[in-house]
Amino acid sequence: MATVKTATPVETRSLPPRILHGGDYNPEQWEHIPGTWDDDVRLMRLAGVTAASVGIFSWARLEPEEGRYDFGWLDRIVELLHGAGVRVFLATPSGAKPNWLALKYPEVRRCQPTGQREHQAGRHNHCPTSPVYRAKVQAINERLAVRYGAHPALALWHISNEYNGYCHCNLCFAAFQRWLEQRYGTVDALNRAWWTAFWSHTYRRFDEVTFIDGSVNGLWLDWKRFMSEQTADFLRAEIEPLRRHAPQVPVTTNFMGTYEGLDYQRLADVCDVTCWDSYPGWHGPATAGRADGEAEVALNTAFHHDLCRGFKRRPWILMESTPSHVNWAAVSRPKAPGMHRLASLQAVAHGAEAVCYFQWRKGLGGTEKFHGAVVDHVGHEHTRVFGEVAALGRDLRQLDALVGAKVGARAAVLYDWDNRWALEQAGMMRNQGKNYVETCLEHYRPLWRRGVAADVIGVQTDLSAYRLVIAPMLYMLKPGVAGRLEAFVRDGGVLLATYLTGLVDEHDLCFTTGRPGPLRQVFGVWAEETDAPEPGAVRLLPVAGNALGLTAAGQGGVFCDLVHAEAADVLATYGDEWYAGRPAVTLNRYGKGMAVYLATRPDAAFLDALTDRLLAAAGIEPALPTALPSGVNAQWRGDCLFLMNFSRGPRRIEIGNGWQDRLAGGTVPAALDLPAHGAFVLSRGGTPPAES
Repeated sequence: MATVKTATPVETRSLPPRILHGGDYNPEQWEHIPGTWDDDVRLMRLAGVTAASVGIFSWARLEPEEGRYDFGWLDRIVELLHGAGVRVFLATPSGAKPNWLALKYPEVRRCQPTGQREHQAGRHNHCPTSPVYRAKVQAINERLAVRYGAHPALALWHISNEYNGYCHCNLCFAAFQRWLEQRYGTVDALNRAWWTAFWSHTYRRFDEVTFIDGSVNGLWLDWKRFMSEQTADFLRAEIEPLRRHAPQVPVTTNFMGTYEGLDYQRLADVCDVTCWDSYPGWHGPATAGRADGEAEVALNTAFHHDLCRGFKRRPWILMESTPSHVNWAAVSRPKAPGMHRLASLQAVAHGAEAVCYFQWRKGLGGTEKFHGAVVDHVGHEHTRVFGEVAALGRDLRQLDALVGAKVGARAAVLYDWDNRWALEQAGMMRNQGKNYVETCLEHYRPLWRRGVAADVIGVQTDLSAYRLVIAPMLYMLKPGVAGRLEAFVRDGGVLLATYLTGLVDEHDLCFTTGRPGPLRQVFGVWAEETDAPEPGAVRLLPVAGNALGLTAAGQGGVFCDLVHAEAADVLATYGDEWYAGRPAVTLNRYGKGMAVYLATRPDAAFLDALTDRLLAAAGIEPALPTALPSGVNAQWRGDCLFLMNFSRGPRRIEIGNGWQDRLAGGTVPAALDLPAHGAFVLSRGGTPPAES
C-alpha cells in the first residue's frame, strides 16, 4: 500500500477560542426513545456543555448496508447541537467496523501472530493495511466531509478512536517486507543491522521475513516501528478526504498515555492538535493510607498530560475522562466530592483547552453500561455527578482567556518509544524491574513536587527552549540524538543522564567506543560494566566539598554502573560492595554547561537533593518561593497560577499578598487555606517564574 500524502498541519487550523467542555455523545443509541435528544440538549445547556464528540462508533447506523448511507439522523443531531451552541467533534467511524463489512471482506479482520484470522467482535481490531478497509473508510469519510465539512457547528475531526494493536496477516507482512527493503536497500544491510549471523538467522530475501522472532532484536524492534508507521499511514489515509473537502478544520486522534504498542509521536506528527484519554485511579488501592492522598495518582496524571502537550509543545485536548468512575478496572471508586473539579482543572493547568468525558449519557446495555457518565440511567439533572459537572462548566467559562496560553516549561524529561522497546527486549544483567516508564516518572516527581513546569518530550525534539534536560535510561542513541544533547550542554544547558545510557544505536547494536557511546566525552566518564544489586543495597556517599554541594548520603541499587571518571568531577561514591569508593555520581563541565551522570537508581530523598542542585544550577525557580505542603501542587499557565490540593485534608500555604481569585473573584489571603480536593486559580501582575 503506497504511503498517502497529505498537507502538513498548519497553525491556522485551530479550535474555537474558549475552553471547551463536553464529551462522547451517542444519540443513535437513543433514537428509538422519543424525547431523549431534546432532553439531552436541555441538559447540555444546564451542564455548560460546549462540545460533543459524535459518530465515534456509528458506522453501522451511517451505512447499514454496503453503499446505502443514512445521514438523516446525524443531520438532525448536528442541527440540534448547533442550535444549542454546542460545537461538534465529528468522528470517523473506523474504530468499530460493521458486521456486514467484516463478514463480506474477511481481510479487514486482523490476524493473530499465529496467522489465525480473528472473528468479528469487539472494536479497534481492523487490519491497517487492507486495501478494502482503507477504501471503505475513505468512502464514508468523504461523505462525512462533503456533507458536514462547511457546517458552522463543526470544530474538529475526531479520527477513529484509540488506535492500538497489531495485525499479522499476509497483507501486513508483505507491506513490512516492502518497508524493510525501503529502509535497508539490500538484504545484506538488513542482516548486518539485525546481527542475524547469531543463531544462524541470516535472511536471503526480504520475503523470508514472515514471522516476528523476538530473539532477533532488530527484527522485533523494526516490526514495532513498522506497525506504528503503518498506523500513522492509515491515519493519513483517513484524513485525506477530510483535508480535501474541509481543509480549514483541524484533525486529531485520541491517545492512551504511554500505551506501549504504538509510538504516538509518529501519529502526533500527522495531527493538528493532540489529545488523550485520561482515566486515573483516584481513591484506588494505590492511594490507601497515604498521608498525601491522591498525590501519587496526580503525579502520574500530570506526567501524561505533559507528554501529550510535549508532542507539539502546544495546548491539547482532554478527549476522554470520567465524571465519576470507570467499569473496566479491577476497582474503580466514584470520584469523591470536589475530585472531578480538581482533576479537570489540573488538565487545564497543564495545557488542556477542552475537558471532555466518556460518556455523556449512560447506555442501557452493552459492555460499558455501568461506566460513569454525566447523565445517569435515571435520566435527569438531580444527581451529585451532574451537579459537579455543571459547576465545572461555570468555572471553565471563567478561563477562556487562557486559550493559547502556554505552560512555559524550562525543564524537560526525555521519553522515547524506540528506547523503551529496545531496552525492555534486551537481555542483560537485570531483566526484572527495568521499569523505564516508572523511572521517567521518578525523575519527573521532584519537579512536580516543587511546582516546576516540565515538558515530557521525544528525543528528536529541539532542546533550545530548555535549561535542564533529564534523560533517564537512554539506552538507545538514535542518529542525531547525541549531537543534539552535546550541543545543548555546550551551549549552557544542564543535562542529567543515568545508568544504562548510550549502550546501542538505532538498530540495537552495541557501540564499540565504550559507554555511554557517543556521549562519553560530554559526560567525561566510561562505564566499564554494570552490577545489579537489590534496591537500596549500596550506600551513596557525597564527596566532601563536591561541586554541587550534595551533603546527605543516600541508597542506590537495581543498576550500578561502574564508571571511570575520565574528565568528570566525582560528586558521590559507592559505599558498599567490591566497588566501594568508585564514582556513583559525576559532573563534567562541558562548554558553557554541565553534564551529570547518575550511575545508579537512588532513593527518593537523594534524587530530590540532586534535582534541587540541578534546578539551581540551571536557574529554574519553582512556581512559588515557599515549599509546597504535602499533596499540594502548583502550576503556572500563562498569567494564572493553579494551586491544587490532592491530599485528603486541608492544607495552608503562604503565597503572599496581591493575588486575585480568577474563578470566584476578589482577593485571597496571604495564607491561603486549600480544602481537601480543593483548587484555586490565581493571578496577579508580573511574569511567572517559568517564563522569566
